[in-house]
Amino acid sequence: FMIDEFQVLEARASGADAILLIAASLTDAELRTLRDAAKKMELDTLCEVHNREELERVLGLGSDWGCDAYGVNARNLKTFDVSLDVSLELLAMLPKDAVRIAESGIHTASDLQKLRTAGYDAFLVGESLMRQSAPGDALRALLAEPVKV
Repeated sequence: FMIDEFQVLEARASGADAILLIAASLTDAELRTLRDAAKKMELDTLCEVHNREELERVLGLGSDWGCDAYGVNARNLKTFDVSLDVSLELLAMLPKDAVRIAESGIHTASDLQKLRTAGYDAFLVGESLMRQSAPGDALRALLAEPVKV
């Protein structure tokens, strides 16, 4: 994730296709500056939010501002609690023309299917796989179709 314009240049020089902007760690001016720098360098931007307030702030930056993708991180940064309800609640507010990514709290094939059915395009899964003794097997199980009862 980016906090300085020089990092955007480094990302481009390293062959990156996109950068991450975390709304919780950036001011409105920093969000604009970094997004503009990314556009100049032909990098896509993923803007990550954790709650309604952050999303409203990001969307309120104006019609000339926007990211290529929006990630809703289900982890509360103050309590570290994780709830997929956050992802489901904020989905309707995300721009329809952007890639919509559900982040954190995905543990089962049912979780993934629920988020996919709701309308998410992509998923960030980390902790639930890394805590497994066999992450590859856990990933295969996560990607398996859930059994309907």
